[in-house]
Amino acid sequence: MQTQSLDLTGPAGAIEAVRGLPGGGAAVRGVAVIAHPHPLHGGTMDNKVVQTLARAFVGAGFAAVRFNFRGVGASQGRYDEGRGEVQDMLAVVRQVAGGAPIAVAGFSFGAFVASRALEQLWGSGPVTHAVLVGTAATHFDVATVPEAARERTLVIHGEHDDVVPLAAVLDWARPQLLPVTVVPGGEHFFHGQLPLLKSLVARHLQATF
Repeated sequence: MQTQSLDLTGPAGAIEAVRGLPGGGAAVRGVAVIAHPHPLHGGTMDNKVVQTLARAFVGAGFAAVRFNFRGVGASQGRYDEGRGEVQDMLAVVRQVAGGAPIAVAGFSFGAFVASRALEQLWGSGPVTHAVLVGTAATHFDVATVPEAARERTLVIHGEHDDVVPLAAVLDWARPQLLPVTVVPGGEHFFHGQLPLLKSLVARHLQATF
């Protein structure tokens, strides 16, 4: 995977970001924008789950953009309880899409942010896939996935997640009839199970809708 730094701008100022590209001059089928865990609890774009998601997208032919929310790393601004972070993600999408098909993804707090971004992007542009991992359904008001986007959305959760109980994610998903892929024995950070996580995402990205 080839990686390059990006200089992007959001509502709070500069946004630090990197883009991973398929190697060997392979054609890029779309652009994935991936959101990281909670900024106040050590979440950054270098989180191992976020990096695993990026590798899965690149392996499936996407350019994968990871970025730091406001106040994290070299990104300017201050934590904004999710509101500003959604605007950060939308700003990144606008600057990296270039008219290409878009995928949105996120882990934990980032999955909440990605759900809100999907809610705003759906119907206004070519969103092809969404991936929500360890969705922070107990801590934030995760958006309902647009009905037409549900078959394009992969929700993955650890059976023994001790940060966000699986039951809370099922309660969020149930009214939507939105399937949840459960990783047996998995906890919030998928220790020892990142290869399985990557495989599940890769399988989803291979689907044609």
